[in-house]
Amino acid sequence: WQDVLDILDAGIDVISAINIQHIESINEDVKDITGIEVKERIPDKILQLADEVVNIDLTANELITRLKEGKIYDSSKVQQALQNFFKPEKILQLRELALKEVAGQVERKVDYEVTARDKSWKHERFLACISSNHEIAQNIIRKTARLASYYNSKWYVLYVQTPKESADKIPLAAQRHLLNNFKNATELGAEVVQKKATNVARTIIDIIEEKEITTVCIGKPHLKLWQIILKTSVFRELLQTLSKNDVDLVILS
Repeated sequence: WQDVLDILDAGIDVISAINIQHIESINEDVKDITGIEVKERIPDKILQLADEVVNIDLTANELITRLKEGKIYDSSKVQQALQNFFKPEKILQLRELALKEVAGQVERKVDYEVTARDKSWKHERFLACISSNHEIAQNIIRKTARLASYYNSKWYVLYVQTPKESADKIPLAAQRHLLNNFKNATELGAEVVQKKATNVARTIIDIIEEKEITTVCIGKPHLKLWQIILKTSVFRELLQTLSKNDVDLVILS
C-alpha cells in the first residue's frame, strides 16, 4: 500500500482491488468469522483516499467454482482453502462485511460533501486512550479507527506514561508492543500523542480541550478499578468536562 501512496504523490491515478479481509480495522471481525488472523493488511485511510469505491460481488458458489478451476490459488492449495477460508458460510459473512464497508464509504462521501457546504457543522474528533496493555490497546485503536473512518473524522491516540509504566518498570516485550500500536495507529490515520504524567484523567482533560475532541474512547475497566476511579475527584472533573464541552464517552468492550 505504500507504493500506492508513492504513485498518487507522483500525480498518477491508481485503480486497484482488495479483498475485504485485508482491511486493518476489521481484522478482529475477519478473525471471528474465519478463525484466521490475516497478516497482510492495509490501513483504512487507503480506502478513504479513493475517489470511488466499488463492490465486486460474487456468490459463494461462483467464488468456490473459481477456486476449484485454479483461478484464485495454485491447484496444490485448493483443498486446504476449501477446508478453511472458502466455506460457503464464511464467504457469506465476508460478503456482508464487504457490502457494509462499501455502503459506509458511499455514506461518508455524501455526508462529507453535504457538511463541507455547511460551515456551522461541528466535525467529529475522536480520542482513543490507551495503556501499555497490548491487546486492549489494539482493540481500542481498531474500533476508534472504524468510528473515525465512518465519520470521515480526524482522530488521536493518547498514551499517558505514568511512573508505573516508565521504561524501567514495564517489560521490553510490552514496550515493543506499545511501539507497534503507535505505528499501527499512525498507519490507520491517527495522530499519536504521548505524555508523561502522574494524573491520567487530568491529561485527558487537557488533550480534550487542546484538540477540540468530541468523543473519547476508552477500554472497559475492571469493576474494582472502575469503583476506585469513580471515587477520585479528578475523574469526576473529567466527567464534568465531558458534559460541559458536549463530549461523548465511549467504553469499548
